[in-house]
This record gives sequence, structure tokens and C-alpha cells, in this order.
Amino acid sequence: MASTVYFADMRTGNRENLFKKLQRLLEAGGLEQIVGRGDLTAIKLHFGERGGHAYIRPTFIRTIVDRVKALGGKPFLTDSSTLYPGERKEAVSALTCGIENGFAYAVVGAPLIMCDGLRGHSARRVAVAGELLQQVDIALGILEADTLLTVSHFKCHELTGFGGAIKNLAMGCSSREGKLEQHSNVAPKVAEKLCTACAVCFKACVHEAISFMEGKARINPDRCTGCGRCITVCEERAIQIQWNEEAPKVMKKMAEYALGALSGKAGKTLFVNFVTQISPACDCYGHSDAPIVADQGILISTDPVALDQACADLVNQAPGLPGTALRSGLEPGGDKFRGVHPAIDWEVTLEHAEKVGLGSRSYEIIRLEPLGKGW
Repeated sequence: MASTVYFADMRTGNRENLFKKLQRLLEAGGLEQIVGRGDLTAIKLHFGERGGHAYIRPTFIRTIVDRVKALGGKPFLTDSSTLYPGERKEAVSALTCGIENGFAYAVVGAPLIMCDGLRGHSARRVAVAGELLQQVDIALGILEADTLLTVSHFKCHELTGFGGAIKNLAMGCSSREGKLEQHSNVAPKVAEKLCTACAVCFKACVHEAISFMEGKARINPDRCTGCGRCITVCEERAIQIQWNEEAPKVMKKMAEYALGALSGKAGKTLFVNFVTQISPACDCYGHSDAPIVADQGILISTDPVALDQACADLVNQAPGLPGTALRSGLEPGGDKFRGVHPAIDWEVTLEHAEKVGLGSRSYEIIRLEPLGKGW
């Protein structure tokens, strides 16, 4: 059965700017039926990395916040800590980065809360009917919210081909342990050249999995649970993830983790994708490369699979922009995601998400009509 996806292009005029157009899109998507009075409403987004600029502008987030407030909801903006060392590896750094990128209360009108706690370990195991996983580790801030809105920047991704609503649910709503489970199935490794034997990781490990041999840290894979705490505390970046999962398996795990993020949220979720500044890589980098196609618009749906499929189709139907990271598929209808990452079969995520019941790849797109003359 086809799901409904609502679409607003980038055209504006003296009767309606893009913020008011977004308000209409939220109404069309059924925000009023999803947000109830007093609902603690998680607006899950990516706060952006320091140095990047392709993340969604905070002023658009303010529009969504205001609509939730008007319906009696209590919105908060939320993100989770990263698995890798960097500017957003724990709550203090992540929230500081978010505020510096413009997501301060004075701009967005809502508090910022890290959904996975101070160091990325505030989570609970949730049962899922997956093909690879039967339990997933989801951030408590997501599970405890009454309502969940994901607001995702749709772009290419170096591991999964594209990133949108499904990835925002899966990676974005999981704990550090959950992220590691999706990316890798073995313990982290120690880069001996970087290890200074400071013993900070040893003190942080609650599983007694770290020891020292010949002046270097060692991780016992039999004791390691994959929580990723040692990665967070290592200032030398000597403890690293073993990126050993093949991309298709990562994508399948993502689809199953997205199921867990929606646990207990029937009828209380809505997904918004901004198909703008469509960059060739993840927003987790400290830079944003030139977009590979022109801005397409904003799309919304209660079905994250249909939404991501519609966004991917829009990107592929657009002509590619010359002088960018796009190496093939520049013609309208060309595969833009393989044009940037030729080795990645990006459709695996969508295929598996549909298979495990996350949503449908079939969709009906409804375009917002102009508001009369003066558009």
C-alpha cells in the first residue's frame, strides 16, 4: 500500500515565504493529530559539526517548535553523542557545538537535551522483530518522549549511500553501544603509535577489559561489551572503532534499529526531510562540500521509508551540478548516490526497512499548491 508524502518545493513569493510554507506542510502532514496537549515532544535533529554548514538552519527548527507549542506540546531539541572522538563525543561538547551552530534557546525557542545522557550510555534495550537483531539499544530520551519528530538533512553518505529519516532514527536515536553494534561486531582496537599509557581508558572501563602490556593499552575482546566508553575518554584518539562490518549489513542493522526507536510511538511520530544543500558526505565532518544537485524542497510523511524513497527519487531525477564530487550520473535520472559513492548499494536500507515492517517504498506524493496570485 502506498504511503502519502507531502512535498513543498523551494518557490516562494510575497504571499508566502518558506517558513509559512513549512507551517502549511506540517499541517498537511498531520502534526495536529500527532502532538497532544502536554506531550513531551522530541525534535530529533543533527546539531552539526563545528566547521560544517549544511545542517538545517535553526530558524526552520524554530518554525517547527512554534507549531508544536501552539498545539500544547512541550518541545525539546535532541541529538545523541557520536561514536567517534570529536566535537560531539559527549553531552557537554555536543551541546556547546549545537549552541555555537545557532541552536540556542534564544533562536529556536526550546531547550537542548542529549537523548543519550552525559556520555552516551543512558539507554534501554528494546525488543525488535529483526532479521539480524532481536534487541537494540535506544536512548532513554527518545523512549521516554511522548511524541517524536525527526527533522533530517537528506544528503549522501560514505557508508550507506544516503542519510535521511531512517538513519536519523537508527544512528541518531541509539546509544554509544547501539552505534557500535550497528557499525562493528568486535571490540575497539588500540593504535599503539598514539597510545601514551595515560591509563584514562583503564579507569573508565567498568568491565575490566583494558590492561597494559609493554607500555601500551590492550583491550580484551572477551571482556569488552562494545559500550564505547574508552573511545570517548581517550584524548589521544588512540582507541578506535574497527570498521569491519560490510556496508549492506550496517544498512540492515540501521533499519532494525529504526524499528526500536519507534517502539511505543504508534500514531505519535512524524518525519521531515530537508532536501537542501545535498552534500556528498555526512554532516559529522568539520566541513561541507559543494551540493551535488540544486535544492529540491522539504518533504514530510508519517512513513520514514516512503519519505526517504521519495527524497532519493527527487535527487536522482534532478540534473547533477558540474564541478562537484559527483563523478557520474549527472544526467536527470542518473544515480547520484553511486555517482559519489560507486561501491555502495544504497537501496539495501530501503529494501530491508520495508521487509522488516518499518514502512513502504511505495508512495503517493502530494505537492503543496500555490496560495493564489502573487506566488
